[in-house]
Amino acid sequence: MSTKTIIVTRPSGQSRQLIEVLTRAIEASGVGKRSLPEILSLPLLTIVPKSDEHLADHIASVLGDADLAVFVSPNAIESVMRLLERDWQDFSKKIIPIGVMGGSSHQALKNHGIGLEENPTPIFIPKKNEQWDSEGLWDELQSLQWDWQNKKVVIFKGEGGRDWLADTFIKAGATVEAISTYSRIPLDIDNPAWQLVREMDFRKSLWLLTSSEAVRYLGNVMKDQFTQNLSTASALCPHHNIADAAEMIGFGEVFTSEPGDEALVKSTLAWLTI
Repeated sequence: MSTKTIIVTRPSGQSRQLIEVLTRAIEASGVGKRSLPEILSLPLLTIVPKSDEHLADHIASVLGDADLAVFVSPNAIESVMRLLERDWQDFSKKIIPIGVMGGSSHQALKNHGIGLEENPTPIFIPKKNEQWDSEGLWDELQSLQWDWQNKKVVIFKGEGGRDWLADTFIKAGATVEAISTYSRIPLDIDNPAWQLVREMDFRKSLWLLTSSEAVRYLGNVMKDQFTQNLSTASALCPHHNIADAAEMIGFGEVFTSEPGDEALVKSTLAWLTI
């Protein structure tokens, strides 16, 4: 196998996009001229949108009197828009503002024309990308100066996940409805992708980790199924919570980049020069 290996652990569709961007960046930079790195896809979790007709009706009903909608990820946006099959501004007599944590979610909204309407839907996103998380969004929402006791907030999320934001809204007095619109299914242990991991040199590997839940699953698989040790491998994480999870499962070296694919690619290129 080649000198260095980069393991992309996102769900398949998102993984393909990142690998394409990464491949172009490596070729353009020239860092891999002597030996191009191998890039493997190991989709630790698969996103499965819910397709329940009753769920679509429930979401439409809940949005009717909502004051704010929060999407925790691009997956939440895609699953909701697939369920509803209507324009965002059709769900209420008033325009419902939206809160998102990061740039990928903001782009996903634009892809559905949200925020680009004649009378644009207000979109709240943390101004600095190093604050692209629940805490950063909560700070950004303070600019509204709302009395949360009179507000209804709908949070669209996956099964499980962090409850920090919902708990914070509730503590502030808001009525919160958290709706799970997709599930995350772990990669089957018999999937051929694991065999490629078994064959690689962990000492020359960089794992791109973008989900704490995926990292915890990886830790369980490594403990139960592998003889190799992550202590010789490196991890690159776009958030300190993910970095903490990577350290917990035994990665020897854990790097943290700013959020967003651009920063992830830049940090990966830097690792290739080490």
